[in-house]
Amino acid sequence: MQIAIDGPSGAGKSSVAKVVAAKMGLVYVDTGALYRTVGYYVREAGVAREDAAGIVACLPHIEIEVRYENGAQHVYLNGEDLGDRIREPEISMYASAVSAVPDVRGFLLDTQRNIAAKNSVIMDGRDIGTVILPNAEVKIFLTASDEARARRRTSELQAKGLDVKFEDVLREMRERDHNDSHREIAPAIAAKDAVLLDNSNMTVEETANAVIALARKTLEA
Repeated sequence: MQIAIDGPSGAGKSSVAKVVAAKMGLVYVDTGALYRTVGYYVREAGVAREDAAGIVACLPHIEIEVRYENGAQHVYLNGEDLGDRIREPEISMYASAVSAVPDVRGFLLDTQRNIAAKNSVIMDGRDIGTVILPNAEVKIFLTASDEARARRRTSELQAKGLDVKFEDVLREMRERDHNDSHREIAPAIAAKDAVLLDNSNMTVEETANAVIALARKTLEA
């Protein structure tokens, strides 16, 4: 079984997908972590976000491995688990930049599809239902108001000890939303057959239950 959850940053895709995976016995695949890992390497290499040629030149030096340890996904960069270092706000912007480069998307495409081919999965990202898993049985485009998403992301980052302000997170989120939805390759838009789910006023648990209900309805159809 394949469940695809797309949507903008801060909509709660990862948190919701983890709950759904646990309740339905699915493998959770955080595709955003893959792009963040590439972005992390690019930043550490001193390559500017706008330097597409420089980003492509980094790819031969990047080896990404996805491991599942104690039920959680860990992404290794050249043998190292980066942990929460890929969650920094600056890395979010790098992830958005590298994801607009066709070579990067091709570099990660097989990794994502191979995982889905071997497991029943719930996968979240920006183009899962449109590009990565176009034949997924369940496609959901998860969204929320800009303010709700920025509040969630600010709280999440502050809980990890990062010194961030709501206004900065909101501004960067809107910039990333625009970049992701207007890129030429695999823009972050809802698949034509996706169900739109606005969870501005829903908890993670409530949103997860709504996703499960949609999945079960599809399976019973």
